[in-house]
Amino acid sequence: MVAEVRPGPGLPATPLREAAPALATAAELIVQTVGALSRRSPSIVAAAAEELGSLVIGLHFDDGSEARLRAQHDGLVAESGPGEATVQCLFSEASLQRIFDLEQKPADVIGLGELDARGSAEGVVAAWRTFQILSQRAAGLRYVQGLWNRYRRDRGLDGARAAPPATSSPWPRPGIPDAAALLRGDARALARTASVASTRVLWDGKGGAGWWTLPGPRDADLNEVLEACRRRTADEIAAFIGPGEPRATLYDLMRDYPSRGGKGLRPTLCMATCAAFGGEPEDAVRISAAVEMFHNAFLIHDDIEDESESRRGDPCMHVAHGVGLAVNAGDGLNLMAVDAVLSNIDRLGLARTLALMHETIRMCRETIEGQAIELGWIRNHEVPPADEDYFHMVTKKTGWYTCISPCRLGAIAAGHTRSRELDLVGDVFHKVGIAFQIQDDMLNLVGEEALYGKESLGDLLEGKRTVMLIHLMRSLAGKERGEVAEWLTLPRTGKTFAEARWLLGLMEREGSLDYGRKVSADFARLGTRLFAESLEFLPESESKAILRQVAHYVTTRDL
Repeated sequence: MVAEVRPGPGLPATPLREAAPALATAAELIVQTVGALSRRSPSIVAAAAEELGSLVIGLHFDDGSEARLRAQHDGLVAESGPGEATVQCLFSEASLQRIFDLEQKPADVIGLGELDARGSAEGVVAAWRTFQILSQRAAGLRYVQGLWNRYRRDRGLDGARAAPPATSSPWPRPGIPDAAALLRGDARALARTASVASTRVLWDGKGGAGWWTLPGPRDADLNEVLEACRRRTADEIAAFIGPGEPRATLYDLMRDYPSRGGKGLRPTLCMATCAAFGGEPEDAVRISAAVEMFHNAFLIHDDIEDESESRRGDPCMHVAHGVGLAVNAGDGLNLMAVDAVLSNIDRLGLARTLALMHETIRMCRETIEGQAIELGWIRNHEVPPADEDYFHMVTKKTGWYTCISPCRLGAIAAGHTRSRELDLVGDVFHKVGIAFQIQDDMLNLVGEEALYGKESLGDLLEGKRTVMLIHLMRSLAGKERGEVAEWLTLPRTGKTFAEARWLLGLMEREGSLDYGRKVSADFARLGTRLFAESLEFLPESESKAILRQVAHYVTTRDL
């Protein structure tokens, strides 16, 4: 039996200001909408991508613009311009408004002749199920409404209702649209098109109701919550460390890495799990701060062990201040983190605080053991032969303190200390943690350095044993494999960026990067499936929705 859980209050939301992109055409509107959903509500695009499958939709608009929509792993990619597609769709201005306003189902809009779709019966049905998910679950989100409102204003449609139904097909050829003929002639196809949950009307032409007021899937703006939780935790860390002496050689250094920012993933998981299990988000703030201090202490020491040069856009601490002061600052952060865990007694009581301490000790032990496994491979010039060796190592090294323990600690902060409940949430985010780390490894290889926060190709120079490197070594043979193996034995100072780019080229040639993306997506899918099955006992709430979003977020970060 799983104890009854009542959802706690919602998490704080701090709106983020983003540069307003140009929305001169309908195609740009669709591209910007899909991009915003991918960043902010990835579980929506994951659901739509599942319906879309291998189809590519060619989008044509009556302003002359064109775009393509396709699935990529668990996400959607929208690109402006023409291209090959398996289903072709043409939208009139009126049809765009009707679908977004949720006045009618996409199938009904097709029947009115306001838009056209051409392709196989299965392809047309899948395309409209994709649009139905997007319109049902995205239209009520504030940032999506902002994009579409701006588009309406730019096109002079602000406050206007959709035009009356067209009397003829919008396609530049006469006759009944293929999709309309399909729906009129096959009742089973119509039923399949309408098989998604019933339409939820959120828009009244001027404003929209919040998603939280309606039944069904609850979707949230992950970016806003990540930023709010990150800021709240950063304030707690700053207050906890406080002023002290020696300032220049200790306390300023202890504040350095935490002040460089970050994604806010761990605090968000911790606070969201706490609220999802019925606690107050504030109950998890102090333990979130402790996890972040442990994390930054690990980073300081990890940078020394890996001979890294930059962290979050600035020189590593040992580069700027020397190894001795960096080690000492890391030790100081670890000490402060332990103090932060124990300080929960005043708010949460002795029993929960002792449970938090026990979980924290396990988190640190798992992390240290995982680091030892990886350092041992590098020292002994070993590349493990199987992916499972990598999964085991990264689960211990980063999975526990990045995903598993933040969730378990959040549940404990809410008062749920039974091992069954902790294991259920831990198992889900064990899979998510592996997906997250593979994607993190990928970002170091092909991502923008400003987004990743560490020097590009640094993992290759440091000899990190990633799933992509393991795949490459399995794929190579003979002299080439020997050359790579010999290069990996060199110290960091004996390697060059040109040689790292050579190794990256081999990975691209052998399909190692695509392999890594696939493995990451497979683990993310497994995690999201377990989320639905294992955490069904948690009532739907904003906080549970955030946990669901994070499970999809790990493989949709910008590359």
